[in-house]
Amino acid sequence: MNNISNQRFSLPFLILAVLFCVCLIVANLVEIKTVSLGFLTVTAGMVVFPVSYIINDCIVEVYGFRKARMVIWLGFLMNLLVTLLLQLAIMLPGDSSWTAQDAMVAIYGGVPRILVASFLAFICGSMVNAWVMSRMKVSSQGRHFSLRAIVSTLWGEGVDSVIFFPIAFGGMLPWNTIFHLIVAQTLLKTAYEMLILPVTLAVVKRLKRIESLDTYDTDLKFSLW
Repeated sequence: MNNISNQRFSLPFLILAVLFCVCLIVANLVEIKTVSLGFLTVTAGMVVFPVSYIINDCIVEVYGFRKARMVIWLGFLMNLLVTLLLQLAIMLPGDSSWTAQDAMVAIYGGVPRILVASFLAFICGSMVNAWVMSRMKVSSQGRHFSLRAIVSTLWGEGVDSVIFFPIAFGGMLPWNTIFHLIVAQTLLKTAYEMLILPVTLAVVKRLKRIESLDTYDTDLKFSLW
């Protein structure tokens, strides 16, 4: 994140960064809704959240890990800002005509434990996803993008789930249930990545052509900052 003020960013990169932040914020806002998929129960956030990983893969592939790391922190800060503003809105005294305070608190009040778990899991999972994608690109000399996207998502989503569920639900749910949630969420989100791979491939190919750029992080040392 060094010397960001001295960097110039292209329009495609800025669009990806905005989409990343929007998908992350929307995913957290709709995470409260549970959805039944046959014998599986997932959250509505699963429809949106994996898109952030797909965007992350595109940014790493074209612009490199450092740019992806910057976007990840930007997404984290924007999500934190939205969370704080929602808490402020909840605390403001309502007008006499306002009758939905309890509903607003129930939906957007958030539990500190859940928020901490969500933020920590996002940072760690996204960073691991970006780092694995970057390392595999160098080691494969830029080949096998589809494999790299799937493996990096599997690692990223795995780390995300391993951190989130024990922190959020440890002591509240049986540990075997938490284990099943970790496995199910990781596999389903990775399957999502595989399903949308043709779109990801097309976006990456077009970005490389527009930007005339294909970054290899040959001198990269992993760092959160």
